[in-house]
Amino acid sequence: MHKISELAKKIDRSFESEEVKTAMDIYSLLEELRLDGKIILKAIDRLFRGIVRTELMAQTEDPYPLTYACDSGSTNPRTYDSGLFVDFCHCGMAATPTNLDIQRFRTIVCAAYSSSQRVSMQATSGWETFDEGFGRAKLVTIPPDELKRKAPDMVHSFAMYLAESEHILFMKDRLKLESFFIMDGPIYPKQLMYWMVLDDEEVRVRHNNDAQKILQNYIDIMDHFLKNQQPVVGFVKNPIDVQIMDSVRKKGKAFDLPWMLDSQFFKNLLSLEKVDNLAERNGNNSKNNGNNGKQNGSRNTYITYTNWFLQPNRFYERLLNGTSPLAAADPLQKELRHSFPSEDYALCFFMLYVPYKDVVFKVEAPYGLVKDDLLRAQITKKVLFDLSLYGFPLTLTKADYLAKIRKMERQEIDKFFENMKPDTTYNDTRWGTFE
Repeated sequence: MHKISELAKKIDRSFESEEVKTAMDIYSLLEELRLDGKIILKAIDRLFRGIVRTELMAQTEDPYPLTYACDSGSTNPRTYDSGLFVDFCHCGMAATPTNLDIQRFRTIVCAAYSSSQRVSMQATSGWETFDEGFGRAKLVTIPPDELKRKAPDMVHSFAMYLAESEHILFMKDRLKLESFFIMDGPIYPKQLMYWMVLDDEEVRVRHNNDAQKILQNYIDIMDHFLKNQQPVVGFVKNPIDVQIMDSVRKKGKAFDLPWMLDSQFFKNLLSLEKVDNLAERNGNNSKNNGNNGKQNGSRNTYITYTNWFLQPNRFYERLLNGTSPLAAADPLQKELRHSFPSEDYALCFFMLYVPYKDVVFKVEAPYGLVKDDLLRAQITKKVLFDLSLYGFPLTLTKADYLAKIRKMERQEIDKFFENMKPDTTYNDTRWGTFE
């Protein structure tokens, strides 16, 4: 430990305390960030950083007292010694105030793949119902010639995205129009969209009917909310995007870029403690509300956030030029149906920093909703209200509890495959039954 300490000091001392200043310099570029003549990111309305006192925000009126949230629980891809890859995804919806009828509806999708042409897996042509019609289930299969790698990723994507999108469409007409809707994670199936445009001989899902169906489902979901001007957001708990940092780096501005992940940049930008610490090191008094920064720096009293951004172009380098499922439509297939202008489906987002958790969250929504000033303000306030009151969206926590497939249940599923054994590795025996 002594030697490790010495090595750590060599790293720690090599980092200067200018990250906040660098973050501010970068932020000024985001009013309109262009690359290769295309707008990568653009501030909606104006560029700003905001702060709310959690105690005061929690005492305000909830702008959307009726909230719904949808989440999917997965077994994660299961691999068997026969060469089978399979994933079960179970989707449920929760409401605040609690609605047991809404919670009872469930959608289950099983996605399966085998590289053998001799294996016969009977995909269901439609939905099989259970629990007196409150539940629906189906099996989808990926043909052997479509995958030579990425099998676990693809069975997971098919199961998760199909279950989530089908369940939301199944439930949309049962939801009250004056409500607020939260999706777990991004609003679009980004990973699948990537493989839908990639001309790769080893992952050939771009012509897959189920993959096309998934893209159409997400467009149909947005059409429903855009038509009713009903707020829908994707709450991203662990944002891992690199598009902003990558674009800034390629612009070659005259400052060194210390971050790879966009979330690292936003955490530095939104942390008042870092601002105060920098000011103290520079010999300045950070005067915020006459308290020398102490109240703002308290880890339990505030949430900081950015303005909304429009991100119309460029996911995954140049492979996916747009940010909606329309960008992944196969030109050789029929066009995806959509009821609104293409720009209304473009991805918009804002970032939040919750100091007492020391985490950054990303909130996504389609441009067709957030371009309305009043609706954008109401969506922002709703997210801030929920985080101030609960630390995390309460309804999303409920949905996660409903949908989760637990370790014991995953082990029980393995027993259903009587003629196969799980394809275990040393780590499986090493870690045992730990979650």
